[in-house]
Amino acid sequence: MEPGGAPESSGAPERAGGAPERAGGAPERAEGAPAPGGLRERRLHPVTPLRRAWAPVAILVGWAFHDPDGTQRRLSELTALTLAVGAAAVIVGGALYGFLSWWFTHFAVTDTELRIRTGLLFRRTAHIRLDRLQAVDVTQPLAARIVGVSKLKLDVVGTEKKDELAYLGEKDAAALRAELLARAAGFAPETARDVGEAPVRNLLHVQPRMLAVSLLLTGAPWVLLVAALVVPTVLWLITHNAWTVIATALPMLGGAFASSVGRFVAEYDWRVGESPDGLRIDHGLLDKAHETVPPGRVQTVRIVEPLLWRRPGWVRVELDVAGSSNSVLVPVAPRAVAESVISQILPGVRVPAASELSRPPSRAAWCVPVWWHGYGLAVTDAVFAAGHGLLRRRLSLVPHAKVQSVRVRQGPWERFKGVADVHVDTGANKTVAARLRPASEASRLLLAQAERSRTGRREARPDRWMA
Repeated sequence: MEPGGAPESSGAPERAGGAPERAGGAPERAEGAPAPGGLRERRLHPVTPLRRAWAPVAILVGWAFHDPDGTQRRLSELTALTLAVGAAAVIVGGALYGFLSWWFTHFAVTDTELRIRTGLLFRRTAHIRLDRLQAVDVTQPLAARIVGVSKLKLDVVGTEKKDELAYLGEKDAAALRAELLARAAGFAPETARDVGEAPVRNLLHVQPRMLAVSLLLTGAPWVLLVAALVVPTVLWLITHNAWTVIATALPMLGGAFASSVGRFVAEYDWRVGESPDGLRIDHGLLDKAHETVPPGRVQTVRIVEPLLWRRPGWVRVELDVAGSSNSVLVPVAPRAVAESVISQILPGVRVPAASELSRPPSRAAWCVPVWWHGYGLAVTDAVFAAGHGLLRRRLSLVPHAKVQSVRVRQGPWERFKGVADVHVDTGANKTVAARLRPASEASRLLLAQAERSRTGRREARPDRWMA
């Protein structure tokens, strides 16, 4: 799979005219003329105009807040009739804008790509090649759930942002997702629509009670909450300025809320299932999300173990996926259950225990006092495993086939103490480091890891879905 999305006319990995920031569609035949090449295009769900109708209103509100005194002065000079006419014009203008954005947005699925056309005066077309699809996720914000529509998000290799088809009917979104995945997997166009949704075998379900307790045992929300109470109080005693206190307290309270209640809402009812097109992840209390993680594109698996989770034996599993923003595999689970899920991502890999990690030599304490105890390294036939952290332990597993480069770094003080850091770079533009290794071991590890990576790439399974 190569970085992509290419116009049909050139075949180059770029988008003609620039891809639209947001595009929408539903698997219904458009009533207009066929697209270029004789393709029949499909149009958005009828409620989609509401998605953009508020944009002119938002511009006016932003302008009003930018100069509140001037806005109040100008509004006081207008008559009631003028205000009513102006309000009607804004409503009509917003409705017209939403309708035109819907009317002039179409999409079509060809044998090789998903093509999205949008724009009234300046036509833009996004060409998303099906063989470069990383994942196709279905999300349902709360308002979309109320009216029975869904948003399709497309992860394409080589792009930072997801393309979107918003909004589609729930059944239409599921059918289109299944068709795109089938075509990306190599099914013939005439049979792709009949393949349907791939079967799923449930692997994990995080109970809400466990999720809530795990968040209460996480230190970050409590630190932010205490800071939100102590710091503003001190500032008030020093400055007696209410605005300074509010400007300081609100971000801290927001951070505490996002790391506790926000995470609970987002990770509620977390389910992981195995299917031929990857691991399926479903979650969300208000906004529902249905995500796919293709195992072949996972570059790093990271096991996180906060201090207060060690007694119940819970861990969190995070991912680095090439070309994808999906980053959480398991929000919380017993270690044995989490390792069984990891085995689906990294077949045949055994997660090293903390006692199996090789620790830095005692002289490394001169380079990183106290915290040097938290570093460790284990290299198996399948992965490069590097650990770090004392209070919040993290163990990063990098399959040898995913290592793009290996390098050794050694600062002046590390050189004096005879230690060095070994860094491995992955295809997700991330780096995993084994810190404070003996210098002679680091040199040997550099050569051995480069050879393991070459061998691993030759023997790795193809990143093909539904194989």
